[in-house]
Amino acid sequence: MEVLTDEQLNQYRLDGTKVRVVRDALEINDVIGIVVAWDDSTVMIRRPNKRIVKLDRSYSITPFTMERINPFE
Repeated sequence: MEVLTDEQLNQYRLDGTKVRVVRDALEINDVIGIVVAWDDSTVMIRRPNKRIVKLDRSYSITPFTMERINPFE
């Protein structure tokens, strides 16, 4: 699993790309939203209900339009 670079996160933020953050094997636990901020170890995602979620950058972050990849298989 590869951690996204600052440039990739910035491109997602500027484009307003909806992303999927896969935290575990269950799809229901995925966080879907747009990137709003990040630092060296965390990323902040704004969910559709306007709430902000602060997550570890080591999670799998991909564009929502891509098929979900389960990194635990």
